[in-house]
Amino acid sequence: MPTSKAPARPRVQVLNVNVPGSTTNVDGIRYEATRLALLKALPRTKPGLTQAEMIEKTAAYLPDDEFPGGAKAGWWVKCVQLDQEARGVIERDRSAKPLRWYRIK
Repeated sequence: MPTSKAPARPRVQVLNVNVPGSTTNVDGIRYEATRLALLKALPRTKPGLTQAEMIEKTAAYLPDDEFPGGAKAGWWVKCVQLDQEARGVIERDRSAKPLRWYRIK
């Protein structure tokens, strides 16, 4: 009896600003949803958002069908934050305590 297999979801290669040269492949649909939500949540100027604020504000924009009840939002926000920082889209203010992030592109 043949089994129906769900179509493969697209994958995206992400960078990690803390480990130059390291890449990981992640779910492309969740990555893109989180990327758009993160860029919507982050301000374009300092002081930016702390990590906790960034996760909270980004989670509010995530689609519930991919992140039911905000499930795994923290992991995805951190993954996308590290990737977008490596790509020069967002920046961390190292002089702030705690660290804060904001958009630069």
